[in-house]
Amino acid sequence: MNKDDILYQQYLSILQEELKPALGCTEPIALAYAGAKGRQLLGCVPEKLRLFVSGNIIKNVKSVIVPNTGGLHGMPAAVCAGIISGDPDRELEVISSVPAEDYGKIKAYIEQVDLEISPAPSGLVFDIDLTLAGQGNTARIRIVNNHTNIVLLEKNGRRLLELPVSDSSEEGLTDKSCLSIEKIVEFADSVDPEDIRELMGRQVRYNMAIAEEGLSGNWGANIGTVILRHQGDSLEKRASAYAAAGSDARMSGCEMPVIICSGSGNQGITASVPVVVFARGLGVSEDKLLRAVALSDLVTLHQKAGIGRLSAYCGAISAGCGAAAGIAYLQGGGKEAVAHILVNAIAILSGTICDGAKPSCAAKIAAAVDAGILGYHMYLEGQQFCGGDGIVTKGADRTVRNVGILAREGMRETDRTILEIMLQDE
Repeated sequence: MNKDDILYQQYLSILQEELKPALGCTEPIALAYAGAKGRQLLGCVPEKLRLFVSGNIIKNVKSVIVPNTGGLHGMPAAVCAGIISGDPDRELEVISSVPAEDYGKIKAYIEQVDLEISPAPSGLVFDIDLTLAGQGNTARIRIVNNHTNIVLLEKNGRRLLELPVSDSSEEGLTDKSCLSIEKIVEFADSVDPEDIRELMGRQVRYNMAIAEEGLSGNWGANIGTVILRHQGDSLEKRASAYAAAGSDARMSGCEMPVIICSGSGNQGITASVPVVVFARGLGVSEDKLLRAVALSDLVTLHQKAGIGRLSAYCGAISAGCGAAAGIAYLQGGGKEAVAHILVNAIAILSGTICDGAKPSCAAKIAAAVDAGILGYHMYLEGQQFCGGDGIVTKGADRTVRNVGILAREGMRETDRTILEIMLQDE
């Protein structure tokens, strides 16, 4: 693939759009971003807030700790942190510079502000609609489909920005229908390392740093430490342990940024950290590592394009498949290897549910990485799952499409039931 090719530039654009820095779980951070942007528009600290959110936002914010809040969690904490201390210009790092003295201010504001939260009536999977009122003025901000996609800004009833709303999570992004396993491998083989060095290098640095923190500190359920203590210290187990540790730290309020993939820090960690662990263990060159991580990200994004950014389908499974493809690529695997690994891993673990962001995400990530690596070992042994085995069909790209249908259409009712179960304890 030549760098002057349209496809080459599309693949670069996809990576540049998707691999963004974020501090904390991205759904509460999107709420914090809405709060910060809304306060900026209003011009004062609001006295009253009216928030409409879609079910998947509720699901992914309910249990996770919001970083830089002194251990607070939930939607009020996320929105109020953005209002009191957020910098909207930093987008998904909106509350990355909150001083410790503001923790008490955020908590006090939560207790005093008139805040009403309701389900969004739109039916969109991702919808945040926040109205703020104070000092006789009102402001409104609406974010849909992805975490910083503002479609409405309003001040005192006057529309300052209004964009059409679709039901696509890919709105405003490069069309991912250009992705295929064959072309992803071609891109990884031919990409100029200088075109991805800064982008992929940042993902490696950020995500390995939080993984190492997850192993050295006491975060969440300490899944990474449990794996290494009880399942051995092989390269395969280190890969799943480091990825799980990064998630444990992130879900438990660690104040370190990560590089996200498909709108998710957990997926950004899962797609990159196992590949880095293997690359360091095998002693491969930096350029080979960068190519392998780019391949893993693109394989992950290829799967998630059909699934959507938020659903009842655990996105870590897609990223675990991507990581295994990247690990195979490090060891000389090409198009055939990546295709077989992807199909094998999909057959093993598809259908794992997403029941919100919380410490158990780390264990699901470990399982996803293990499934991907098992899929790779199957390929090395000449073993595979074939078309007609469940949702597996002939051709890796066609199997990816089947997973998209399963997640997007087949699991809609599952998503609603998960939310109902989660809200029973409210």
